[in-house]
Amino acid sequence: MADNGPVLEMTREEFEELVAEALDRIPPELTRLMDNVAVFVEDEPPADDPELLGLYEGTPLTDRGEWYAGVLPDRITVYRGPTLRMCRSREDVVAETEVTVVHEIAHHFGIDDARLHALGYG
Repeated sequence: MADNGPVLEMTREEFEELVAEALDRIPPELTRLMDNVAVFVEDEPPADDPELLGLYEGTPLTDRGEWYAGVLPDRITVYRGPTLRMCRSREDVVAETEVTVVHEIAHHFGIDDARLHALGYG
């Protein structure tokens, strides 16, 4: 990971609020379509991927069929530590958090990484 100088400081509560604000900016016509998904904030990603900013775990809407019932919610996790380490300002954190939230929600809708990168959400 590149050394960006001192790590930006932000409490977990402040970061959670930024994630909530990013979720609030998702158009209502899309949030109404989201089904059985929960969003979490964690301080650090798994040790095997220390630069991971977000993670979607679950079954995308495009892959669900008649068999899909009674399952645990999909899980979107946004990681605070790597986001703060890569950003130089609060404005950078706001922008990066929004990109991460949109990226992970897009996975819930079945959009893959290649398409997200092409759309600027990589």
